[in-house]
Formats: sequence, structure tokens, C-alpha cells
Amino acid sequence: MNDPVSSCRIDAARVYRLLGAAARRFTVEALPECVSTSTLLLERAAQGATTGTLLVADQQTAGRGRRGRSWLSSPEASLTFSLLWRFTCPVAQLAGLSLAVGVAVARALEGVGVERIGLKWPNDILLDGGKLGGILVELDTQPGSLLAVIGIGLNLHLPAAGDEPLRHPPAALSQALSPLPDRHRLLARLLSELAAVLDDFSAGGFPILRDEWQAHHVWQDRRVRLLDGGPVDREGICLGADTDGALLLRTPVGVERCLSGDLSLRSA
Repeated sequence: MNDPVSSCRIDAARVYRLLGAAARRFTVEALPECVSTSTLLLERAAQGATTGTLLVADQQTAGRGRRGRSWLSSPEASLTFSLLWRFTCPVAQLAGLSLAVGVAVARALEGVGVERIGLKWPNDILLDGGKLGGILVELDTQPGSLLAVIGIGLNLHLPAAGDEPLRHPPAALSQALSPLPDRHRLLARLLSELAAVLDDFSAGGFPILRDEWQAHHVWQDRRVRLLDGGPVDREGICLGADTDGALLLRTPVGVERCLSGDLSLRSA
């Protein structure tokens, strides 16, 4: 009897069939387990992997989140993958890429019937205020091109409680959909939306996607605190994202642009 953890459960051929005409834009490799799909894909990129190369893993043992945080995944409890995309635009135009990816994820989830999807600057996917998933974009330059490795992780079921308290309450697709969509269909929907959004982003950058991101921004016009490495360094009214993806925060001294930090609601 096969070990369900070690056997690969994502069938690349099935993903191709579900992608239809868009299948030609992707090279899909499914792995039963790896340390991190993004780490592995960065290595593949250095070896010349083409745009659209996708690694999807049933289990990650040391997946990476933003600011060095870990993102672990287990079979059937999550969907975790990384996508390589090459750009020819100037590096400055890639500002706001993680927000654009959030728009693609929101489109895909709404397309399979999930309601109340929200986005949190710069890379969180929310469901009713709980963290449903995350995005990590890593950039690299090579002769003649600029590439991004886009890592995405989504909770299909609520993660098991750990020893350490979570920074944000978790959420899972199982709370919004019953039965859950087949992972192959969900992945194919995500890839189709990513291709469309990345095409638009390549042509015009984040400005052409900003209104759609703002429409999903759950903390628009709410008082927030911006944490950077622990201490509170800014508080104000959150105005969403600027055309380059910077966070806009109205403070007593005016509207400030914030390029890094962790956004969290101000305590009552």
C-alpha cells in the first residue's frame, strides 16, 4: 500500500487538461515533498528554467514566508506552489507585483465560489478577517531578463494548533466551501488568472490593477498601526495602496508612503 504522504497527489497531466489553451504557457512539475518550492525554483531559474515553470508540492518542510517566517504545508491540508515568470520591463515597474498577484488569487477564489475574500498589504489573503494564505515574491536578475519567483500558499483546512501563538487567526477554504473544490481545478483556475494578471502587469504595471486591489482591501479608511521589526513606528488611517504599491497612511503630519512593514489593526 502506498504511503499517502510520500506519494505525489497532484497530477500534472490533469492540470494541463484543465488549463485548456493556457496549458502551453506553463511547465508543471508536481512533487510529493520538498524543502521549499521557491528555493528549488530559484535554483532552476539559475539553470535556465523558462517563464511559466511551476513547482507544486504536497508537502513543504521549510517553506518561506515574508520577513523570514516559515510556511509549512501538509498533504491535502493546503495548496502550495511557486511560479517562475520572466519580465523584460524595467525593475521599477515591478513595484506592486505582490499586490497584483493578490488580485489574481482573489479572482480565482471568487471564481470557484468563495465570498468575502480580502487582501491585506502587502501579501496576505484573508477570509472573513482570518489569514487564508500568503504570497511571497522574490526577484532576481539574469542577463537579458528580470525574473520573479512567486510563491503562494493557501489553507484548504485549518492548520493544527502549534506550540506558539499565531500572529493572525487562520482561515481555510473549508470554512467557505463544502465540498472543497478539487485541488487540480483550483490550481488550474489560479494559474489561468495569474497568466492574465501578469500579462496586464507586464504591459502597464500595478496602476491598471490598483482599483481592483482597492476593492478587496479590507482595511480601507480604518485606523491601523504599522509595525516594523516590533515597535510601532506609524499609526494612522489606511488609505490603501499608491500606484506603485506603497502603502498610504494618513497621519497627523499628512499622507505618508510606507514601503515596508507589517500592517495590523490598532488595538481598541
